[in-house]
Amino acid sequence: MSGYRVSVWKRAAKLVMLFGTLVLLIGVERSAAKPQADAEDRAAAERGRKQFEQSCGFCHGADATGARGPDLLRSPVVAHDVKGNEIGPVIRQGRPDKGMPAMPLSDAQILDIAGFLHTRAAEALSSAKVPKEYPVEKLLTGNAEAGKAFFNGAGGCNKCHSVTGDLAGVASKHSPIDLEARMLYPEGKHPTAVVTLPSGEQVQGEVRHADDFVIAVRDASGWYRSFQRDRVKVELQDPLAAHRELLEKLTQADVHNLFAYLETLK
Repeated sequence: MSGYRVSVWKRAAKLVMLFGTLVLLIGVERSAAKPQADAEDRAAAERGRKQFEQSCGFCHGADATGARGPDLLRSPVVAHDVKGNEIGPVIRQGRPDKGMPAMPLSDAQILDIAGFLHTRAAEALSSAKVPKEYPVEKLLTGNAEAGKAFFNGAGGCNKCHSVTGDLAGVASKHSPIDLEARMLYPEGKHPTAVVTLPSGEQVQGEVRHADDFVIAVRDASGWYRSFQRDRVKVELQDPLAAHRELLEKLTQADVHNLFAYLETLK
């Protein structure tokens, strides 16, 4: 019986060694294949960049961040796309109601464009990181008194904000770079929308996504609901509309002066 057990153990040990060798070989093969796959992806993205500039850049910008057409780096079509399955139909069929013509591109060209757009989206995501610590002297290039005058005058900021109310001590609550970011891109108040379906049914809720093609809201029950904009009527209610309108009018001097004033509110 002891000889039988030794034989079994030997067989088990051989199987374990064989399995370990197999795993090692697979790992080596995959590690060798990855650089090649990465190189192929980069080559496809570069071909896609050239094709995109030629076919799409005049509307969406050469870097896909938008021009006459929308920013594609934030597009749900691009986000949900897998190897051109969502992007392809849009390219081939176009969006006539939005002024986008159909383009008879090949499967290979669409795959390359999809690769380019995914690469750009990934680059945009990774470059969006901002250092939390940033020397305040590099931001304080404006005039605080001029910023105060703008706050209470041409900017109209005092119509909604108060330095003794919601902005009291605001500079001590945020780092300089966060304060400037919040000044330009305030958070906390999301737009809402009333979406009227062809049936007459209305869906109301907080806007979770909006572009030229899609509107998505989270309704009162917590459901995420998405609609194609050319099939519904949309009424947007944006509590930060005044901020967005002002942002388009701000000069560099206005931004620096206004920030310099807010930095005094400690």
